[in-house]
Amino acid sequence: MNLLAFDTSTETLRAAALRSGTSAIEQEGAGGAQASACLLPLLQSLLARAGLALRDLDAIVFGRGPGSFTGLRTACSVAQGLAFGANVPVLGIDTLLAVAEDARRRCGASRVVALLDARMGEIYMGHYVHDGAAWQRDGDILLARPEAVRVPEGFVLAGNAFGIYGDALPKDAPRVDAVPSATAMLRLAPALIAAGGAHDAAQALPVYIRDKVAQTTEERAQARRKT
Repeated sequence: MNLLAFDTSTETLRAAALRSGTSAIEQEGAGGAQASACLLPLLQSLLARAGLALRDLDAIVFGRGPGSFTGLRTACSVAQGLAFGANVPVLGIDTLLAVAEDARRRCGASRVVALLDARMGEIYMGHYVHDGAAWQRDGDILLARPEAVRVPEGFVLAGNAFGIYGDALPKDAPRVDAVPSATAMLRLAPALIAAGGAHDAAQALPVYIRDKVAQTTEERAQARRKT
């Protein structure tokens, strides 16, 4: 398949292009609020390096969340605009699923508690199991305090939250630094497309788990008093 994938849910923008029969080409840039300025030029560069035009793509793949509000809005709007203009479908992939797939590539993990920093002292969390053919999520995606994370027997912790919340996370579970990489999304995409996961451009929508992005002044003061 010819695919373009990108994720802007974290502080690092990750993108990759795949031309059928060749190896993926990947590139990184500044994510978060800066992604809106550099995402389009980066994608144009990737497509040129891969020898692809937008109309050649079988799908535009994007990380739909959870993650940075600004980053998710950027990813969805860019995916929607490109897909509409080129008349190609979009495929939104959960960022925590991409973390689980990245962990599988790094260490062969098939049972993963995927974590991403949600800021404000919280993490996004999802439990994933790979049956040898595909991933299945066990339960809902959650927003939780790091000290509330529980790791079932046989699972590994994977994600980007260890440097910030490592002391509060379970210490007896194996840990894998993993990210929602674009190449992980490229590996996931063919099976998801075959299962009917691709949609028209209008369905390039984010997954929000939290409905607020910052603490009030009083909430920050209360947090300081507690510490």
